[in-house]
Amino acid sequence: MLRAMGKMVFGGFENPKFTPQESKGDDYEVRTYHTTQWMSTTVSGMEQDEALSTGFRRLFKYIQGNNEKQVTVDMTAPVTSLINPGEQPSCESSVTVSFYLPEAHQAEPPNPSIPEIFVETRKEFTVFVRTFGGFANSQNTHDELLKLIESLKRDGMSFKEAPYYRVGYDSPFKLVNRKNEVWLIREEGKK
Repeated sequence: MLRAMGKMVFGGFENPKFTPQESKGDDYEVRTYHTTQWMSTTVSGMEQDEALSTGFRRLFKYIQGNNEKQVTVDMTAPVTSLINPGEQPSCESSVTVSFYLPEAHQAEPPNPSIPEIFVETRKEFTVFVRTFGGFANSQNTHDELLKLIESLKRDGMSFKEAPYYRVGYDSPFKLVNRKNEVWLIREEGKK
């Protein structure tokens, strides 16, 4: 527990590997993430920030040993939230919060001990990435997402507008120099 809290305060998290791709704009990046295992949980609800918090707490308990092997799993970064917005403004969204599993657990992740958590195998995929600072919330994430969409349309890129990722790299205890991202998935077979 202390080691995980120390990493949350001071950083030093293991990250999933990706290959940077050429970008037409300097206001976003293009990354191809390698095939990896993530521990995930899906929360449905109208309030994105609350759903993310609920999912994070579930996964944090898992890495603290609330799994079938009762082993602790190192905290990693980033924490990703795949947001699948409801079809209308008043419809519920689903948010899948995920922790990247460290290399030590990629081959054989400890099974979760509750049914709300599952192992997610992410096949290689390419995302367009916009980075922003501060504390992320549903409003500034949405604003940054719109800026990313505008940039990608400007550059003639093919992408899926939904679902999208809200991505955080820092613990809630880090107050300055925070790093957040929004990701949009590139349409397969297109630039």
